[in-house]
Formats: sequence, C-alpha cells, structure tokens
Amino acid sequence: MKPRPAVRPQLAGLRSYEAPEDGRANAVRLDLNENTAGCSPAVRRALGRIPARQIAMYPEYGRISTKLAKFFGVAPEELILTNGADDALRVFFDAFVETRSAVVFCNPSFPMYRYYAELFGARIVAPRYSPGIQFPLSEVLRALSRKPRLAIFANPNNPTGDLLSSATLRRIIAASPRTAVVIDEAYFEFSKTSVAPWIRRYPNLFVVRTFSKAAGLAALRLGAILGNSETASLLRRAMPPFGINLAALVAAEASLRDRGSVRRYVRDVTSLRESFAEDLKRRGFRVFPSVGNFILVDFGEFGAAIFRRLESRKILIRPRGDIGPGYARISIGTPAEMALLLAEIDRFLKRTRS
Repeated sequence: MKPRPAVRPQLAGLRSYEAPEDGRANAVRLDLNENTAGCSPAVRRALGRIPARQIAMYPEYGRISTKLAKFFGVAPEELILTNGADDALRVFFDAFVETRSAVVFCNPSFPMYRYYAELFGARIVAPRYSPGIQFPLSEVLRALSRKPRLAIFANPNNPTGDLLSSATLRRIIAASPRTAVVIDEAYFEFSKTSVAPWIRRYPNLFVVRTFSKAAGLAALRLGAILGNSETASLLRRAMPPFGINLAALVAAEASLRDRGSVRRYVRDVTSLRESFAEDLKRRGFRVFPSVGNFILVDFGEFGAAIFRRLESRKILIRPRGDIGPGYARISIGTPAEMALLLAEIDRFLKRTRS
C-alpha cells in the first residue's frame, strides 16, 4: 500500500476554488471585477525603484501601516494588513470557527465565504436573496438570534450590486453581540459607504478592504482588516509574522500618493456602468441596480447562446447559473471593452431576430 497522509474529512468532498487557467492575457476580461485600465503610473515607477538588497530582506511594516491606518481613518492598532482580502477572510475562520460552528452569509454572495465555511467544517446558514434581488433581512436576523460564531456580509454585495442601508447594518451588528460580524467592503470606493467608523462602538464588528479593485493592485495581493483594537489583537494571534510582501507595501504607498488616479477611475467606471446598463435595458434585458464596478444582468432565454458567443470571441463575463439560467455578472471595463461587448451582443441579436 502506498503511503498516504491522513487529511481532514472536510477535504474529501471539497471542490477547490481554482484561479482561472492561463491564456487570458489577450482576452477582454470582464469576469473578475478587475481594474482593466491598470494601476496608477506612480505604482509602476515605485516598484521599479525597489533596491535589490531590500528585496532580499524580510519587510518592515510599521511605517506603511501607520500611513495606511491614517488613510482608512483608524488607529494603527485597529488595522491588520493581509495577503489580499481572501486572506483576510480566512483569518476570521482561523480565529472564530470550529467544526460545526454556525456561519451566516447570504446566497448569492462572494463564493469564498462558502468555500472557507466548508473547509472548516462549519454549519452553513445562507439565507437566499428573493427573485427580485432583495436582501433577506428577516431570515438573517433570525439566523443571528441563534448566536452563530461568524457572519459575513458584502456591502455592496457581489454579484447583486445592492447596498445595505445604515439602519439595516445596525440591526445586523446589534442582533448578536457574541457573533463576529464582518462587513466586506471590497467595493467601498464605488459605493462610498462604510461602517469603519463604527468599530469602536461595536467590538464584534470587523471591516474588510482591498487594494485589488479600485486601486488595481490585484496581482500584488494586499487586503486590510479594520477592527476594534482589543478584538483585532486576537486576530493577530492567528496571523503569520511576514504575510505581506514588500512589493504590495510599496505599491499601496504609491497608490496613496496618487489618489487622483483612483478617483478618476472610479468616476469613469460609475458613469460607464450607468450608460452600459441603459444600453442593455434598451435591448430588452433586465439589469439590476449596482453600486459596484459590475452589474448583474438577466439575458433570459438568450443567456446560454450569448455566453457561448462571447466566450468564442474571448470576451469573458461571469455566468451566474446559481441565480438563474440567463444571469451573468459583467465587470465594467474600459469604454473600448464595453463597446466591443455591446457590439457582439448586437450582432447576436441581429442574427437571432432576423
């Protein structure tokens, strides 16, 4: 018998969450909510100035952490830097979740919530959005009344694009003081809405941010957790000492120096998101309101055929069959990318309707 290590039982039926395969470099990438315009030129210049000797040494975090804390509007002890937002999410499972612990999140939402919950053998409670894409508040509050270990809500939500009101968020956070409540604000720059100022009032509240979206640093992997200093100190015990690479720190600092570049990108995406949504509505498709850098579209009976046509032309969007057979999430790219996508949809409709 060949030697075989014993593994955790949760891994036996767990499907790995794989990164997309290679060969996407020349595609129109509207499936991962990336900043397809690219990062600030200041970031590229800063990366090119990193000394070879500094690359050979473990990074220091104090100075840049202080700068980033100021940027986020928190104290340094209220900030934890992570290797991307995915790593930030895992820390909460490491710190709070045991086998059969209850974890609450909504369906549909960011797939990594479910992935980590399954990996850790948690008991999943996932209230589902209504067919009209309405947040299931009553079901969420009922689930929180049972004192789960962890609850995660994206605001705005991915892929639905909806934004929870301050009143709703207060009800969620206050519903279970013993539950770690995580508000995933990956798209904060687009929504301009945050509960970060509340972390001192609610010790059970944590906020996750990322530099992958608006700042365009997805390849460098830098995320952040904002939390009450006392509870944040508990999370640090579950963190490795050198989890953030030097390039990510340098890039983030350069991005802070060129905030105008991020603001212009957000402004352009917001404008293009609204005009593109109107273009799709005029063609008879249902588009849901969004405050992210993406929209959720129901292509109805044409969905499967449109998805095949776009894929054959290397225009990548994200079908969401878990919501409905014709649904897809579409990232907002550059004006040229969105025009190309719309032209392909028009060619399909002309051919179909003729």
